[in-house]
Amino acid sequence: MKMSTIDTLVCRELTKKYKDKVAVKNFNMTLEKGKIYGLIGRNGAGKTTLLSMLSSQNPATAGVVEWNGENIWENPNALSHICFSREINIGTNGSGLGEMKAKQYIKTAAMYYPNWNQAMADELIEKFELDVKKKLNKLSKGMLSMITIIVAMASKADFTFLDEPVAGLDVVMREYFYRLLLEEYTRTGRTFVISTHIIEEASDVFEEVIMMKDGELLLKENTIDLLERSYRISGLAEEVERMTAGMEVHNREVTGRSKSVTVLLREGQQLPRGFDVTIQPLNLQNVFLALCGMGE
Repeated sequence: MKMSTIDTLVCRELTKKYKDKVAVKNFNMTLEKGKIYGLIGRNGAGKTTLLSMLSSQNPATAGVVEWNGENIWENPNALSHICFSREINIGTNGSGLGEMKAKQYIKTAAMYYPNWNQAMADELIEKFELDVKKKLNKLSKGMLSMITIIVAMASKADFTFLDEPVAGLDVVMREYFYRLLLEEYTRTGRTFVISTHIIEEASDVFEEVIMMKDGELLLKENTIDLLERSYRISGLAEEVERMTAGMEVHNREVTGRSKSVTVLLREGQQLPRGFDVTIQPLNLQNVFLALCGMGE
């Protein structure tokens, strides 16, 4: 008998290969209903590929994705609970997507989601002042982002993924999106995964952060817990080295006799006292740069 795994989306050993490139490698993760996750990583880290496999838009080379214990691949029941509203890339591939009007795109998207809320879609179209009669190739980057937000929110899917939802939006519309996200989350208990490069302004809404590097899961952790164990230590190199001995150290920077490092405390570990150093707490963007930046 299969164990009950209510309100979870689980991937096990999820892998995607393209010829000689491994885009996602042995990825294991559980998403729980009722959380907002932030998915962050550098360009090419595998974020979009991961989300496309979690929503069955892209077949995995290996591994499995399960919704409440059911394999999602070619499973209409499971997929009715999952929405991946990805970036609209018109491109020049001759697909004809750019010739589609915005209202046609939204209407087509609505067909895939049994819980689609047209009233919400209409409300957001009005709020965004979106001209739905225009063709997609005549819309700005920000307007295309508005469409992805409309599809994501109106889908009412239990597990909803958005890929760079605020790309091209001005600061007013970005603030509106985050407020809308929190209101919908609070009202419905839906799960959202937001993939974004604009980390600093989005971090406040992320209950958990998922960090990817080179196609692999680097960490998945409660955002507050992660920040509470992350510090930047600066001072004379010898003093910094003595203080951080035995700690998880990242992003070492040396200037003359001075040294700065980022440390991530392990469970039960505390910063030792009595050292002549400067200790600074970090925000999520600082932690990301330390773990996924350009190296030592």
